This record gives sequence, C-alpha cells and structure tokens, in this order.
Amino acid sequence: MIKPLHCACTLVGALAASLALPAAAYPDRPIRMVVISAPGGTTDIMSRMLAQYMGEGLGQQVVIDNRPGGGGIISAEIVSQAVPDGHTVLYSHTSFSVMPSLHNKLPYDTIKSFERISLFALFPGVLLVNNNLPVKSVKELIAYAKANPGKVNYAAGTTGASAHLAGALFKSMANIDIVHVPYKGTGAQLISVTGGETQMTFATVPAALPMVKNNRARAIAVGSAKRSGALPNVPTVAEAGLPGFDVSAWNGVMAPAGTPPAIIKKLNGEMQRVAALAEIKERAAVQGAELATTTPQEFTRHLQAEIVKWGKLVKESGLVNK
Repeated sequence: MIKPLHCACTLVGALAASLALPAAAYPDRPIRMVVISAPGGTTDIMSRMLAQYMGEGLGQQVVIDNRPGGGGIISAEIVSQAVPDGHTVLYSHTSFSVMPSLHNKLPYDTIKSFERISLFALFPGVLLVNNNLPVKSVKELIAYAKANPGKVNYAAGTTGASAHLAGALFKSMANIDIVHVPYKGTGAQLISVTGGETQMTFATVPAALPMVKNNRARAIAVGSAKRSGALPNVPTVAEAGLPGFDVSAWNGVMAPAGTPPAIIKKLNGEMQRVAALAEIKERAAVQGAELATTTPQEFTRHLQAEIVKWGKLVKESGLVNK
C-alpha cells in the first residue's frame, strides 16, 4: 500500500514534469504566425521568408495566417487572446506602435499583452517628388512648400500607414503646409506622383527604385538615419536639411503575454540564426529590408520609443481617431 505522503509527492512530481514538458518538447505541432498585413505586400513576403526557414530549424511548419485590418488591431487581438504556449505568434509592423495614439481604447495592451521576441527587419523610405516639381533637394522642397502653402500634396496610405506617418513627420518638422492624399496600395500611390496628381511621397526602396531608374520620379532623400545601399548617392533627410528625421518601418515578432521564457529564448535564437543566413540577407535586400534582429529587451525598448515618437506626432498633427 502506498503511503499518503509518498502518493502526494509522486503526484506533485508528475505535475511538475508535465508542466516542464511543453517548453522542453517545444514545438510539438505547427506554429501559427498571424501576419498583420494582407498577402502580397513586403511585410507578407518577409513573414513567409522567415516562417519557411524557422520551420526548418524548429522541425515544425510555421503556418502563415494573414489577418489584415484596423491598422493591425485585428491580428494583435487574435494573438493577445491565444494560449501562451509558443504555438501562436504575431508578425507585426510599424502601425502596431501607432494604434495606441490613434485610439483611446484597444482590445489589448500594446506592451502588457505581449512578449517581444525580436525585431526582424527595418525598411528605409525614399522621398520621391514629381519630375515637374522645381525642386532637387529637401531644402528646395521645403522652400517651395512654404512659398505655396496648401498646394503641395503627398500621396500615402490611410491614416497610420508608414508613408503617411513619414509625410506627417516631414510636415511637422519642416513646419510646412502640405496635404495628405490617401491611396489604396503603394502602386496607386506611386502612379499619383509620376502622373502629377500629387507632388511627393515616401515609398519603400524596392518600390521606388524602378521609378528612379526609369526617370519617372526624382529621389531627393532617404528617410532613415543612414543612407540606403541601393541609393548610396541620395542623402538622408537629416543630412539634407532636417536633423533628427528618422523614419524606418519595422517588422518584428511577438507572442502572447505569459509565454514561457524558455520558448521566447528558443524563438529568438531561431530568428537570429535565420537572419544570419546569406540567402536570407540577399532575399531581404531585394525587398529593401535591412535585417535587424534584437534581444527581446531591445525590441521592447524600440517599441516603447516608437510609441512615444508617434504619439507625439499624432497629438501635434491632429490625426487622432478616437
């Protein structure tokens, strides 16, 4: 006959072993990667690239689940409510850090509802202007806009899109009156500039390059803190007249709050491994991306800084959509 004390100890030991098993055996089934954007765009392409190689390293398929809408609110809510066992993660981008400023109430807490795993990539934007606009530099563009208040339009996506935020920040820092004209998709955004419907836009490097090479638009600056390897002769906006200007869209991966640290560590290590692969670096460069993996703590600090930056801009520019 088993003594009660011995039985209790056995049960406790078994329970502890069962609780430790998921982290040790992780992953034991396919991982669902909920992606903030629709299929076909740069964010989607990057997420599929990461999913493919992570799946190979983890020994389980990483399945892409595109859930666009609401500036990323839909996808973030899904992941925030998922079981925190590492089998559901969020592939997000810049708009995730903008939504807290645009909405008084979200169905999740941007910081507390998630565990950051790692940033994955940064995307510098290029400031393009219509060829008929009589400007060839940032300083000339600012002077022209000041001489023609309200007559310069900038093409971008809807409120909170990276191109919209870049334009709004440019407007705020340069103290000029330029008008946001929303478009559905980067293609329509670029056509509006080359066709003369709008005078300027911020676009990703791969989207902008064909326009620049075919002389359909003029690249006068890069929006990130450093120059783009694809456009080495084009200065940054900061170099060209607006010190401190830095807009790089980002992609990163998160998990639901409460996901075990051992799982976060394993996923972070796998992202680091994938980002170091030469093939991935080459494929990312085609998308105009600079791979930028981090520790979870570095990602958290980056996200917090982004929330503060965009919050200040949203407040100053009256973009609030409460």
